[in-house]
Parts: sequence; C-alpha cells; structure tokens
Amino acid sequence: MTAKEIQPSAFDLQDPAWYFSRELSWLEFNYRVLHEAMDDRTPLLERVKFMAIFSVNLDEFFMVRVATIKQQIAAGVIKTTPDGRTPAQQLEAIGKRLRPLLHRQYQHLERELRPLLAETGIHILNYFELNQEQRKYLQYYFEEQIFPVLTPLAVDPGHPFPYISNLSLSLAVVMKHPETGEELFARVKVPQVLPRFINIPPELSSEPEGQVHWTGIPLEQIIGHNLDALFPGMDIQECHTFRVTRNADIALAEDDADDLLLAIEQELRKRRLGGSVVRVEVHTTTPDHIVAMLKDELDLEDSDVYAIDGLLGLSDLFAIFSLSLPALKDPTWTPSLPPRLRCLDDDEETKDFFKVIAERDLLVHHPYQSFTATVERFIHTAANDPDVLAIKMTLYRTSADSRLLKSLMTAAEKGKQVAVLVELKARFDEQNNIIWARQLEQAGVHVVYGLVGLKTHTKVILVVRREANQIRRYVHIGTGNYNAKTSRLYTDVGLFTVRPEIGADLTDLFNYLTGYSRQSAYRKLLVSPVNAREQFIGLIQQEMFNVQKGLTGRIVAKMNSLVDPATIAQLYKASQAGVRIDLIVRGMCCLKPGIEGLSENIKVVSIIGRFLEHSRIYYFFNGGNEQVLIGSADWMTRNLDRRVEAIVPVEDPDIAKDLYEMLGIMLADNRQCWELQSNGSYLQRQAPAGGETISTHKIMMEMYE
Repeated sequence: MTAKEIQPSAFDLQDPAWYFSRELSWLEFNYRVLHEAMDDRTPLLERVKFMAIFSVNLDEFFMVRVATIKQQIAAGVIKTTPDGRTPAQQLEAIGKRLRPLLHRQYQHLERELRPLLAETGIHILNYFELNQEQRKYLQYYFEEQIFPVLTPLAVDPGHPFPYISNLSLSLAVVMKHPETGEELFARVKVPQVLPRFINIPPELSSEPEGQVHWTGIPLEQIIGHNLDALFPGMDIQECHTFRVTRNADIALAEDDADDLLLAIEQELRKRRLGGSVVRVEVHTTTPDHIVAMLKDELDLEDSDVYAIDGLLGLSDLFAIFSLSLPALKDPTWTPSLPPRLRCLDDDEETKDFFKVIAERDLLVHHPYQSFTATVERFIHTAANDPDVLAIKMTLYRTSADSRLLKSLMTAAEKGKQVAVLVELKARFDEQNNIIWARQLEQAGVHVVYGLVGLKTHTKVILVVRREANQIRRYVHIGTGNYNAKTSRLYTDVGLFTVRPEIGADLTDLFNYLTGYSRQSAYRKLLVSPVNAREQFIGLIQQEMFNVQKGLTGRIVAKMNSLVDPATIAQLYKASQAGVRIDLIVRGMCCLKPGIEGLSENIKVVSIIGRFLEHSRIYYFFNGGNEQVLIGSADWMTRNLDRRVEAIVPVEDPDIAKDLYEMLGIMLADNRQCWELQSNGSYLQRQAPAGGETISTHKIMMEMYE
C-alpha cells in the first residue's frame, strides 16, 4: 500500500481548531516549572531554584519570542499561525495567560517560600524590617562598597533619557529642588557587578545564635534608602524600581556576510547595545505618572507593562539556591560508569576504550552516567592514541572549562587531522563559541562555521583509527550538547558504535558540512534538512499501513517540542487509522490529543522534575520488527527544515530494548508526569492512595547506582 492509498481524513487538517498555540503551549510548560516551586514535596532550596528558572525562562521568552511577534506587528504582518492567530492576537493571548501566572509566582514567594526560608534561618528582608544596628552596618557598606560604583543620571533638556541596558534593574528617582520647588527626575542603575542580595553578618541578627544561616537585603533597597548621598541638597520625593527587557535575537543576513565569525561579532555588539524594549516591569505601587513616562521614553504600549507585587528580577534567586545547605536540596547525585567501562583504568593503554566500543555498541545515559568518563574520555583517548588519524565533531554549546576541547587541541598539536564545526549561531552562546573557535584555530584545528541559512544542531563525533591493515571509524551520536556542565542537569543519551554504514554516513555528513558536497542520500542516518522529514513521515505511515493490514500500530516518541504542522497532521491520520500513539513532550506541544475521531488514540505527557528532560527517542513497532532511533531533532519545523540534525537507528537489540523500557517508565510516572488535555491544560498525575509512587528520575538513579 502506498501513501496515496491512505484514506483521507474526515477532518480538515488545515483547520486552526486542531492546533494549539505555540506560544501559549510554551507558557503552559513554564507553568509546570513554576509548579515545582510551589510543590511542597520539592526540597525548599530546589523550590527557590525553580522559582528562578521560571523567571529566567520568561526573560528569554520575551527577548526572543515576544520580540519577534512585536517586530511582526510593527511590520504590519497579519498572517496567522497554524492555530489561527495573527501576531497581535498572539501578543494579547500571551498577556492574558501570563499575568495570572506572575501573580501566582509572586504570591507564592511572599506567602509561602519566604516564611519557610525564614524558619530555616534564611532571611530575605526588606530594608524597613532591619534594626538600628543592621542599618548602621549597611550604611557603612553602602559608603564603602556601593556608592563609588553608582552613577546617577539626570533627565532634563540637557540630559536626555539614558540608555537602559537589557535585564538591568533601575531606580526612577523623583526629587524637588529646595529653592525653586522644581520637580526633577533621575535614573540610578543598580550595578550588575555587585551582588543582588547584600549579606548581613549573622552576629547582627536579632535571632538566637546558630539559628541564622543567611540574611540578605536587596541591593536596590539599600541604594534607595541612601539616595541623599547621591543627590545632596535635594528633597527626595519618591523612588521606584523598574526593569527593562530588550529584543536580544540576532538577525543576520548570512548571504551578505563574507566572514561569518566577524558578522556574528558585529551582531553581538548590537545585542550588547540592545534592541528595542519589549517589556518593562514595575512595582504595583509605582504611580501612573512614572509608568506613563517610562512608556513614553521606552516607546511602549500598556500591554508591555508588567506590574509586579514583589521583588523584580527573580532570576537572582539563584544566589540563594547556591547557599551551601545540602539538607535543603536534592541529595547529591554522582554519575556512575557504564559497566563495560569499569574494567578500564586510567593508567591502561588508551586503545582499551576503543576495544570496548569495537566489541559492541555502547549506550550512555546522562546525567545518570558520567559524561566525563565516557564522552570526554573518548576524545581524550583519541587525542593521545598514536593510531588515531582524524577526529571530527560538531559543537553547538559547550562549557567554559571544556576538557573535551582541550583534548582536541592536544590532538591537533600531535599532528592529527582535527576538524570541528562550531555553530556560531547557537543563541546566547555565540560569544563563548567565538572564543573557543579562535583558540581551536590557534592550536591547528580546522574550524568551520556551518552552512549558510542553516544551524548545525547535530551532536556527532567521528574518530578515524588505523587498525592492522584497515581503517575503522568510531562514532558517537547523541541527543545533547557536548557540555560537561549541562550533562549533570540534562537527561541525554548517546550511542558509541563502529558500524561501518553509520561511520560512512558520518563521513558523508562531515563532507557536507565542511565542503561543497550535496549529499542527498544516507545509508542509515536520518539527516535534516536532507531526508529526516521524509523518513519520519514514512515511519509514521508504515504504522498506518500495518494497522490496515490487521497488524498492531504503535508509536512512542520523546522530544522537547512538537510543533511542526505537517508531522502533527500525519500523527492525526495515524490515530484515525488506529495507531496507538504515546508522546512524551517536555515543552511545547501544538497537537490536541483525545479528540474523538481525530486523536483519541494519542496521549501526550510531559515530565518535569529534578533533571531537564532533553533526550529525543523515537520508537515504532513496525509490525514487530521494532525500530528505535535517537538524535538531536525535535519534531519542529526548524529542526526538520532549517537545521542540520542527525538521527541514528539503534540496531543493537538490547540497547533498543533498554530505550523502550526507559520510555515505559516515563509513561508510568505518577510523580513528575503531567497529562495534556484536549483543551490545552495539563493535569499532574497523582499516585493512588496507598499506592506506589513512580518517579522517573528517582527510578533512573536507582537503576544506575
């Protein structure tokens, strides 16, 4: 049976009614993050961490997504998204959903978290709560540590409204001239080079000795109560905190760029200067005339103003989470070593690591298994092995202290052929990647910057090694970035293999990335934008064909986001054909499950917890000849059409079985699992009364101990 013979859907699959808004779905994801901060089963400082993550996520959402929508509105765009909204309607819907979430966030922080923190000896105090001795200490601290850094900026005909940098806190100060009675305005920036919360020594606490771990006062309040030092002789009338968010997305005309690295550097300078303002946060007590002035000076609408009943900039709560109080955090997790690597010793010959991979494919699962002892060791081994001739890899994001890249430099210095594709367009990591690219080049590594119009998002390493009378290619293909820091926080899987066809495919892929190859076919790999979309659609349709032949149809897919309309339409068709589909989608999901006649065979869940679910795993029953694939691509239009991605079939049956069982654990979760409803809301599963609690992350840690 061919695709043309599949019966057409009774539903119009172009109808916006069958698609959720991408932006609103993202807000629902961030609400699930916020819920972890409000869940009393989560350790206290972890709740503070999730509160900060919620705010960091929102900052990026405004800097990129809201900024893009506002640009579309300014350009007069009226084209609708798959869910049927124009840019203006999207912006309105975002505000309508987000404002209640912000109210819940701040209400919970003030009414729940701050009192709980205080009970444990962690105090976030307002200035007016301080005793005389504490105020005296802060007066001295202000004079010695803060005052020299401050720069008050007047606003008058001779002093235009100052530039407000992105994500910075500022004080809007209103004062009167004592002689003329003239009302004056100034802006004072809260320095980002100083800690957001100033710690008061425990001995100044009014509480019993030993019951105070930390007491912090917001920096802006200390400045606000010492404005006389900045404006001597003036009568301070009022002072209000505000925070600005700017468009931070990079718009790059790659076709016109003779040197991509220099072009990115120029765009980064523009980002540092800042794009247009897309949001201003003020306190709810800020008077209307101050808000009106900010709107006028920053060229904002009413919808761009977010009034907050509490501290602005809650991303700074990470400072409290970082306190060394392990009893208030998740138990420390030490990643384990895969059993097949435990026989190796650092002092043994480097070839033994290759021997393990040559014997059989090896799957590694982070953060449960060590990134350092697997991926970083793989590169370190290759760099120092005299039989290794070449190392090639793609780099999307990495950590500032990357041992992996230092090994690549060592390999180049030893005369090996080393080529690294550094993706300069990895959002918010551009500067870091430029630094590494230059250091790699100086060490003799061949560095390329990807393809025009495409981001290289794939996570692959190819090691070419001489063995006896043959050349053997060792491969690592993963779902996550080559970043030791995030490997301790993100769940990702990676496959080591020496299968010849996969090695040959990676060789072709690197030729495509570094040269002028127009490779249009691959033996095993699914590669975006070449064949991944076509291959995924074919796998979905195969399940439909099997059902129509009387066989079982089954799909389980785990990813970060499901947005691509064409893929969603195919899943709808598969559901209508009788294919049973389970989707594990951490973030955005634009598919509507559980609609009779359209998607009643589709269930969507999201796992939110201690670790960030990041792995992409795809399972197809395929008439009993099961197929499991892993790789870097979500089912998003950008991943299938505008990024270079690699997805590899898992051909070792034991590894495929392990991955399927992993998916099964997530589908059974009743602690961290949220079920998407057909109306777009998510309901968190609850363990049955007296029943077993199934927590994905806890089970995984126990499995890998």
